[in-house]
Parts: sequence; structure tokens; C-alpha cells
Amino acid sequence: MTRFLHDIETRLGEIREEGLWKTEREITSPQGGRVDLAGREVINLCANNYLGLADHPDLIHAAKESLDRHGYGMASVRFICGTQDLHRKLEKRLAEYLGHDDTILFAACFDANGALFEPLLGPEDAVISDALNHASIIDGIRLCKAKRYRFANSDMADLEAKLKEAREAGARHVMIATDGVFSMDGYLAKLDEIRALADKYEALMMVDDCHATGFMGPKGAGTPAHFGVKADLLTGTLGKALGGAIGGYIAGPQPVIDLLRQRARPYLFSNALPPMVCAAGLEALHLVEQSDDLRARLFENAEYWRKGLTDLGFEILPGEHPIIPVMLHDAKLAQKMAARLDELGVYVSAFFFPVVPKGKARIRTQMNAALTRADLDAALSAFGQAGRELGVIS
Repeated sequence: MTRFLHDIETRLGEIREEGLWKTEREITSPQGGRVDLAGREVINLCANNYLGLADHPDLIHAAKESLDRHGYGMASVRFICGTQDLHRKLEKRLAEYLGHDDTILFAACFDANGALFEPLLGPEDAVISDALNHASIIDGIRLCKAKRYRFANSDMADLEAKLKEAREAGARHVMIATDGVFSMDGYLAKLDEIRALADKYEALMMVDDCHATGFMGPKGAGTPAHFGVKADLLTGTLGKALGGAIGGYIAGPQPVIDLLRQRARPYLFSNALPPMVCAAGLEALHLVEQSDDLRARLFENAEYWRKGLTDLGFEILPGEHPIIPVMLHDAKLAQKMAARLDELGVYVSAFFFPVVPKGKARIRTQMNAALTRADLDAALSAFGQAGRELGVIS
């Protein structure tokens, strides 16, 4: 044990020395456009709370009411004694909202992606994954026995080459797996082109839509809706725009969902979602379908923030999504920038290896509908001051 712990301490020291150490800050308030950090109110630019629903009174009320009606927790996996009417109501409601036959709930979308591939694909099949897919998709694919291919990020020529290769190798079924939004960059997958290639080569299209559900596309139905196409399988979360708590899902054809209920290990061996999460999730879906004003405010904020950062001279990645990365390239510089912004009252996080490739360190800013114009102006002033002090901008 002593030698083992010594080796661990050595590795931890290397992480610190390389400037890759991650810290966690304690929030003492509800999640929102502004939060309390150790008694200080700061502007929050790093939450996935896109529509500002994490502290919405209607969601809180629905969760409180469900505690009285349905209790606190299920103390069981679903197929034994852990399913309540709220679970099925939420699954059916999600399916209706997303335009699929049915959905199946998981503790998180990480579990949903971990559950999807192994029951559906075998050694005779192939899965073709975008190179920048989320870690949960990568881990889920590793669990299945299908032959694995990877195509360069959003490179349709490379995707078609991999589809040809899989078909020429005799694959029975082929599945293309992609994020709808690549969360480190804010780039949208080319789902219209992927759909066309999937149809051409009789492949399935699987999309992880965690960073789009609730605000991208008509009524916020996600990136497939944004591009006017349909994913064969869609995974997503309640933990971002849909209230910000926890819970993931897979939406798709009824036979697929039925098989996942029988064979998906993260579903079969994990407790059912707490009833209050399901109740709040139902209320969140009700709100997002009627929240064109929130979506409009979100994208107005994103446009204003992008222009403000550009005018200051920062290097940002182009796009239309509310994820707006500020590129700094150096991990230590990114952490210094985040620390200085914290001192100036702006809550951000630095991202660096292994979350992003080496040399691509950044501060990922994220807009939400709860931020006011005054918040954005104050944050831009802080970015300008910190950027000049650290030599990022002149």
C-alpha cells in the first residue's frame, strides 16, 4: 500500500507541475446567472444552464409537490420495484417532444451512452464515431464488440470513406455516432450531411444532443430539428437546459427501447431516478415548449457576447451556439486568467489537457437566458482588464 500511494502522489505532483490541476469552488446559492462563492456574488459564465431554469420557481414547486405525493427515492432498480407513474410519464413526454416512439431514462447521459451500444451491436456490426465525440460515447463504444472506426471531426469525406470500408468489410449493421454539439468548441455536427450519408449507406445515425435539447431548433427539440432531419437514436440529459439536475435518456424506435429495457446494464443495475427529478423534468418540458422568449434571449446574449469579446481582441471560435470558447492555448495562462476573472467577480473555468488537446487550452464561456445586459457588460469589462494584465490582449 505504501508504494502504491507513493506512486499516486508522484502522479499527482506531475499533474500539478504541468499546470493541469483542476480545482472545485463551492457555490452557496442556487445555480443561476449570478451565484454566491464564499460570500461573494459573481457573474456565472460557465454553467450549462442555457435557459436559466435551474432555479425556476415552477420547477422547484413541482419537485416539492412530488416529495409529498411520491416520496424521496425509489430504493430500487426499475424492473424490481422502482418504477412509478412519473417515470413513464416523463419517458412518454420526452418521446413526444423529440418525435420518437419512446424513451428510456438513466441516471445520467453518461450512463445512457454507456448503455446504448453493447446491447444493439455485435461482432458482425460496425460503429463509426466522430473523433471529437464526448468521452461517454467513446466509453460506450468500447463496451460493445462491433468493429470500430473513427472519422475526423465533421469531415464528411472521411466519414464516407469509413462507411465504404465498413460495408466492404461485410458489416451487418453500421451505426454513425456523433455529438449534436461538440461541447468544447460549440460547433454543430453536420447532421444534414451525416443523415444523407447514413441513408446512402443504409446506416443508423446516433446523436448525443446534451448541449442542444431545449434551445436548438424549433421548440428547442435539438440539433436534428435544427437541421430538419431525424436521428435514429437520440441521447440527451435533464442536467443542462432542462432544469440542470440529473438524469439522461435514449429516444428511439419502440423495439430498440424495449431491448434496452431488457439488456442495458446501466439501466438494469442502477436505481430509478428520484421522483422529484421526474416531476421537475415534466415541468421543464412544459416550459421549454412555450419558451421562445427564453430561447430568443439566450441567442441575443450569445451574439452580444461574441461581438464584445471580438471587439476586445480575444481569439474566439466561430459559431452560432451559446458555447463561446476564448482561446488561450497555454494551460497555466488559462488558469491564471480564470483566477483573475474570479477576483474581478466573473465565474469561469479553464479547460486544458486532457479535456482538450495540448496547446488548445481555453476558457469556455457559456451564455444563458438569465444573464442581463448589465451582467454581460460587467463581464466584458472584467475580461478586458484581465486580458490586458496578462498580456492576452493589448
